[in-house]
Amino acid sequence: MVGEVLSTLQVNPSGSYVDCTLGEGGHASAILSATDPPPRLLGIDLDLEALESATGRLGEFSRSFVAEQGNFANVRDIARRHGFEPADGILFDLGLSSLQVDTAARGFSFRKEARLDMRFDTSQMLSAAEVVNGFPESELADVIYRYGEERRSRRIASAIVRNRPLDTTTQLAEVISRVLGGPSGRRIHPATKTFQAIRMAVNGELDNVEKGLDQAIEVLREGGRIVVISYHSLEDRLVKGVLRRGASRCICPPEIPMCVCGHEPALRLVSRRVIRPGQEEIRMNPRSRSARLRVAERI
Repeated sequence: MVGEVLSTLQVNPSGSYVDCTLGEGGHASAILSATDPPPRLLGIDLDLEALESATGRLGEFSRSFVAEQGNFANVRDIARRHGFEPADGILFDLGLSSLQVDTAARGFSFRKEARLDMRFDTSQMLSAAEVVNGFPESELADVIYRYGEERRSRRIASAIVRNRPLDTTTQLAEVISRVLGGPSGRRIHPATKTFQAIRMAVNGELDNVEKGLDQAIEVLREGGRIVVISYHSLEDRLVKGVLRRGASRCICPPEIPMCVCGHEPALRLVSRRVIRPGQEEIRMNPRSRSARLRVAERI
């Protein structure tokens, strides 16, 4: 959704922008190429391999671009450290990058055999192997249900525990397929939701998203915009909630009959409806079919 990102960010050459999910630098390249001279851009990513790839790709913009390996949950401190507070625009493109999915050894994909890993930051201790082989059955079921929205989470968790230890992605996918039925004739592989859930638990994704969005709103200057692309309903509901809360005059619980919070809105919702990719983009990049973009402006 490069076109939608550029139009909603309203990139200008004197602006300062933060790409909180740099990945391989696709959106960053588009932002830096959008104006002449290019704007200033700070790129953040937990994944050192992706960060190094993007830095090489963006070498021609070395005078305008700076990158840091870090967690976007700490975007306020990172932006402050590099002189990007206040910022004119902040982008979050949540979920996996193509590099992570396509690199079999990272263990994100059930279609490629690899050791169970799924860490964005490979220096952290918790990996998919620890979740799959170490979590108690009830806790594992809760993870699969909460983060994967998988109704059959208890059956899956029980099967995983019975077949421990599981060392590889394909072993885990096979266990799940035996419980739910094989992939034949399905549009979505039966292991998709469980792999998503484990990945999100390993990387603390929802907590990081909420913290990152809250801090990003503080970092924006008046008139600056926050643009968020998410890829599944759980993530999108969280993003929608944070942005609507930021745009609300009252955040009191609904059971309180009179507002007592004194909350002042910090945002204006630029589009109340979610923005989706066009059919041409979906045809060119099938992975984009589930993308949902939301945008708000600091007031």
